[in-house]
Amino acid sequence: MPLMYILECVDKSFYVGSTIDLQRRLAQHIAGEGAEYTKRRRPVRMVFAQEFVRIDEAFEREKQVQNWGRAKRIALIEGRFGDLNALSRKPPRKSPLVE
Repeated sequence: MPLMYILECVDKSFYVGSTIDLQRRLAQHIAGEGAEYTKRRRPVRMVFAQEFVRIDEAFEREKQVQNWGRAKRIALIEGRFGDLNALSRKPPRKSPLVE
């Protein structure tokens, strides 16, 4: 089953990936064979996984979540789906001071 997954690294950063074999991929990350990013930030732990019907859907979701900020990723991990839309919005720009 294709999945998009999120790992939390020892430095509290997140790694987002996709795979068709989660157990194998997680074992690779734990062994330092998964990705350069996680290799330098072990140990890692799985904090989120989402199943998809097709691998291209999992890969598309991976790319989407990779572009999210930390707060939005945490909301996803915690299941606060109602907060995701609000966390996508950029804060309003400050207007220049007029003197």
